[in-house]
Amino acid sequence: MINLENSVQYIKGVGPKRASKFKKLNILTIRDLFYFIPRDYEDTTDFKSIGEADLGEKSSHKVEVIGKPTVLRPRAKLSILKVPVKDDSSNAQLVWFNQEYLKNKFRIGQSLVVNGKVSRNGMEIQIMNPVFENPEKMKKIGSINPIYTLTEGISNNEITKIMRFAIKEYVHLLEEYLPLDLKSKFNLLSIEEAVKNIHFPKNNLLLEKARKTLAFQELLTLQLGLFTIKNRNLSDENTIIFKNSADTPEIDEFIKKLPFNLTNAQIRVFEEIEKDMESSKQMNRLVQGDVGSGKTIVAVLAMFKASLSGYQSVMMAPTEILARQHFEALNQFYSELDIKCELLVGSLKPKDKGKILEELSLGNIDVLIGTHAIIQDGVDFKNLGLAITDEQHRFGVKQRAVLTKKGRNPDTIVMTATPIPRTLALIIYGDLDISIIDELPPGRKKIETYAVGKDLIQRMNEFIRKQIEEGRQAYIVCPLIEESDALRVNSAEELYLDFKERIFKEFNVGLLHGKMKATEKDMIMEKFKQNEIQILVSTTVIEVGVNVPNSNIMAVYNAERFGLAQLHQLRGRVGRGQYQSYCILINESRKNTSMERMRILQKSDDGFEISEKDLELRGPGEFFGTRQHGIPELKVANLISDIKILKVVQSEANLIIEEDPRLKLDKHKKLKYKIKTMFKEIDREITFN
Repeated sequence: MINLENSVQYIKGVGPKRASKFKKLNILTIRDLFYFIPRDYEDTTDFKSIGEADLGEKSSHKVEVIGKPTVLRPRAKLSILKVPVKDDSSNAQLVWFNQEYLKNKFRIGQSLVVNGKVSRNGMEIQIMNPVFENPEKMKKIGSINPIYTLTEGISNNEITKIMRFAIKEYVHLLEEYLPLDLKSKFNLLSIEEAVKNIHFPKNNLLLEKARKTLAFQELLTLQLGLFTIKNRNLSDENTIIFKNSADTPEIDEFIKKLPFNLTNAQIRVFEEIEKDMESSKQMNRLVQGDVGSGKTIVAVLAMFKASLSGYQSVMMAPTEILARQHFEALNQFYSELDIKCELLVGSLKPKDKGKILEELSLGNIDVLIGTHAIIQDGVDFKNLGLAITDEQHRFGVKQRAVLTKKGRNPDTIVMTATPIPRTLALIIYGDLDISIIDELPPGRKKIETYAVGKDLIQRMNEFIRKQIEEGRQAYIVCPLIEESDALRVNSAEELYLDFKERIFKEFNVGLLHGKMKATEKDMIMEKFKQNEIQILVSTTVIEVGVNVPNSNIMAVYNAERFGLAQLHQLRGRVGRGQYQSYCILINESRKNTSMERMRILQKSDDGFEISEKDLELRGPGEFFGTRQHGIPELKVANLISDIKILKVVQSEANLIIEEDPRLKLDKHKKLKYKIKTMFKEIDREITFN
């Protein structure tokens, strides 16, 4: 008996050969076919009289043929077929290019429905390359027709025909899994009606309801799954409880001796972390803070608390140079305390690595900082209590899980300098509690940001030269590694050679990009840090992390090709020292949206405000890859364009979890199964015990 998990090849009209083409579109099963949502629609329901038609727009018309077809041949290999028609308002010509064979399909007095783009040639109204049908047997005209994403060897007509057959034969197999009260509350369609109307909507109202229904179901399943992961450590079993703040006065003393005052935001976030550490629930907390907001000191305090409670801590960074930077910073903070820090990175000599691993397993190391090397086999802690991941978006969920398995349910903190609006963060980091450091330390100089055209590049180069002669350094960022014939944009290699051999030949110029080996990248960055390289030409590989206080210029070529949030991250590489810093955005686009984006960056240095604007301007599309975060791929919903639905869903998901945390009620059983299925696809196990 056929079911929705059967291969798509068993649908009439598919077969093994066409199934291999469907595979390229990620359609393997009948269920996949139903959730292959049209990318757009052609609405031919808008019937107008010829006299009312908008020039340059497609519209549908009921017309009568009033003359014989004529064929013009203005030049070789070009024929123009014209058929005169009329309605009650006006006359027009139906016009086709190189389709002379159609002329025998028309006769005087014949009634037609046509759909095409209306234009005017002199006094003549023309309907260009129209689709035409008999008014008694309309199939394409008078309906809303799906337009699918295609692959080589399969047409939109073929997918449409197969989809019609599949829906007719198998849509009844789709199972309802939303509770009836929820469907009624939000006026949602049945799953059958939603799938029918997302592919072949009867009208625009039903299309909108179908989209809302399917997006609501998908987002609710996703959000409940993430909330379940967050809440699965509700029991007191096997969790670490750290000392109360009353028993650790050393932390207050440490804060008083710092050479700077903590901001109110830093104090608030550390209090949230302390509360988690002192509770019987395992901490899973995201610390989100803009570039330069001071996340590191919050981590320092948390690791100090762990040490005072007799536990080890670990901090994982995405690159060796960033790990070394953290190691140096932590050693400075802990210099007068009895806290032993060590660094574990891939470039260590086997003898040194062996010694660290031995000391770690004996419990003689309190804080371990490192790269991916930390999550390898053989790295064993005696008593790991706190695991911190820096720049979380550079790691996958599985890597984070491996890190936490190094201890017995250690508390975890993940830190990111990528500001994300809270509603989106609840999805992207839905299994974590969220803390936001939304305040910059006082005294930081604002980075002066300028958007310029390529006509000002020479002036910019003179400015860079002057700054370097005064002892400063500059980052130059390009969107590509090497020159591309397809894209007329600057490449890092091309610019590096031009700078090195011609424009800045008196200075040391370095090149950095993602295809380099990790050791090579770290070596280049170390040279830049030591001012052995004055100008570093790079791709966005320098977006994250390294602190070079002497560098005060960030120039970004083809800034129009980057997202606002990404440009803000790049800008955050400078402004870290005592010198006035500058960000120069070279915008080569004349589009209004591009100009507007540059204006936002010139006006604002608030990463959260910028990320909100980024979402508004970019519209639909992924904010950044969600699969890296362990989120199932969304087939219908869009995290940006469906933000209103997402807010409603988050509220409902909270109510469901409050009422039935383990989803044990009968009305939630099918929903529970759907959640397990959704997360199983990305090997992320969900338990409801």
